[in-house]
Amino acid sequence: MSSKTISQDLFGDKRIGFFIYLFVEAVMFSTLFATYIIYTPPQTGPHPGELFEWKTIILASIFLLSSSGTLLLSEKGLNDRNMKLIMTEIGLTFLLGAAFMYFEIEEFRKFIMEGHVISTNNFLSSYYVLVGLHASHVTFGLGWMIVLFIQGRILPFNLFKEKHKIFNYYWHFVDVIWVIILLVVYAPYLL
Repeated sequence: MSSKTISQDLFGDKRIGFFIYLFVEAVMFSTLFATYIIYTPPQTGPHPGELFEWKTIILASIFLLSSSGTLLLSEKGLNDRNMKLIMTEIGLTFLLGAAFMYFEIEEFRKFIMEGHVISTNNFLSSYYVLVGLHASHVTFGLGWMIVLFIQGRILPFNLFKEKHKIFNYYWHFVDVIWVIILLVVYAPYLL
């Protein structure tokens, strides 16, 4: 059996394992969405419409959803074996993801400074857990991009390409979760 066949089999198993992981993550997020829906709007305390601001949500969304576009350009670099394009687009994806995190942290900071903490009511508890878990996934993805950037410089191209593909699945999953957060958490209380 050739080393290329072994490598393909190994990454095929890793991809299957990663899809199982994403399925489990989807179940977990579904549970958190259901919890949020049950507890929103709250019986007491601030109403979501009083807390959420369009400006913050739109800017955060533009940055995060644009990062999927730069990641797609990076994938084009994979097809062309263009490491300069790949590294440039990973860097841009990282910067866009970091900008998204700035807005998420700023939103949390504002709510907490106003006294709207996780223990205020069930709505805020479910909000902080759901949106905070998504933010932790983005933060993990930012760390993963740093590792990818290093791996792109030291690994053989075929091995790096497989690692990049697995990361792509993760980042696009995180973006899909954000779109659902927009539709479930924010849009009903800002329209």
